[in-house]
Amino acid sequence: MSLVFSAITPHPPLLIPQIGKDNVKFLYSTQSAFQNLAKKLKESQPETIIVISPHGLIQSEAFTINQSPQFIATFDEFGDLTTKLTYKGDIGLTHKIKESLETTIPLQMISGEKLDHGVSIPLHCLAAELPNIKIIPLYHSDLDNEKHYQFGQALQQEIFYSKNKIAVIASADLSHNLTRHAPGKYSPKGKKFDQKVLSCLQENKIKDLVAIDSKLSIGAMQCGLKSILILSGLLDGIQHKPKMLSYEYPFGVGYLVMNFEF
Repeated sequence: MSLVFSAITPHPPLLIPQIGKDNVKFLYSTQSAFQNLAKKLKESQPETIIVISPHGLIQSEAFTINQSPQFIATFDEFGDLTTKLTYKGDIGLTHKIKESLETTIPLQMISGEKLDHGVSIPLHCLAAELPNIKIIPLYHSDLDNEKHYQFGQALQQEIFYSKNKIAVIASADLSHNLTRHAPGKYSPKGKKFDQKVLSCLQENKIKDLVAIDSKLSIGAMQCGLKSILILSGLLDGIQHKPKMLSYEYPFGVGYLVMNFEF
């Protein structure tokens, strides 16, 4: 099997030192979990990282893959004007995925160097010691939950037969309304949604994850469910053990770090 690593991570800009500054201390559990995960990622010796993000080009009727040969990550929009990271794209694997899936899956290819923060923050935190890594940014659609799970299942076949070692990260913040100081203000749906997602993942009740009601996910103001569903479909039938490294919400947004051990 070419899949050597898979995980769910959040993407809070505060994890970037120049942005978070003193506030990083409030994300101690998340930061520690990222450090743990970074070691596991390095040990898996991946050649390519696929990052599933909810913050790039989201199309209503199609999934999107960025096939740029080079990528640039900056954090100007968050006030950090100094950090600049570059990555190579995996054109070969991207082309194979396109050829394999384009007749059965609604798939749109784009090419743009600038990475969104849903991709760049996990890479900044996890891939600092992987200077030669190639990446593929992938984006969900507005299609239903089942279609995202099926997309993950279809991706699995191409990854399974790849000659390269591949890591897959679902970049996913959970509810944005867990406290009264949260970005989306408080809603009881936030806690209900997060508890549902955590229990489904930990107990491997993926059918229940797929069946999460859209009213609940919309009410929770989350941005991670569809990234998680794609990863869950990709892991379908592969023996794995979910391990939650951290879950916290110091700023009212649910931050989950979970590793799937093979």
